[in-house]
Amino acid sequence: MSNRLPPSASIASAAAGGKLHAPSAERNADALTELLRRIAPSTGHALEIASGTGQHIARFATTFPGLTWTPSEVAADRLASIDAYRTEAMQANLRPASHLDACTAGWSGHIPAQDLILTINLLHLIAENAARTLIQEAALALSAKGTLMLYGPFLRNGKTTSDGDAQFNADLQRANPDIGYKDRDQVINWATKNGLAHAETVQMPANNLALIFTSP
Repeated sequence: MSNRLPPSASIASAAAGGKLHAPSAERNADALTELLRRIAPSTGHALEIASGTGQHIARFATTFPGLTWTPSEVAADRLASIDAYRTEAMQANLRPASHLDACTAGWSGHIPAQDLILTINLLHLIAENAARTLIQEAALALSAKGTLMLYGPFLRNGKTTSDGDAQFNADLQRANPDIGYKDRDQVINWATKNGLAHAETVQMPANNLALIFTSP
């Protein structure tokens, strides 16, 4: 992921025990958990790409004990925070944090097939080529009938849907012209070209979307 981001792009503050705390992760955790109750398999392997602070995956592992959850990140401070949340959660189905740059080609060949792959608030923080690589590799990493969920802010028909989104997207692109909101239909097209079926688009709080795909 690019290190040229505005300060508002990934706010996390230090918390006790080596943890980082992101207010945005706390705000959307309930909505994401409820969505996963409907779309996640009851058993199998689940990979979260760019797990951030670890707040989400600790919650998911507790809520969905039938899945073995693997968190991943690239930044050392985030990896340490994830493992701190893992220690606190004390869930046997939550694996240690794994270093994974999902924006590079070839990673799908080094992990077991996954029944669920999800990434939360990442695509707008990476370049188009990186996003396309992530989706391509995720498609290869999914098991038969596996599910991919891409959550975050998206353009609709090339446009933002609120003044706040327009401002945030402009801030992102001023910091790094290569990043910014991706268009919903374009992302769906990238996924279907990699053999995934677009199952549904779910409207989420704060104008976000969850794009759900399944593997044949």
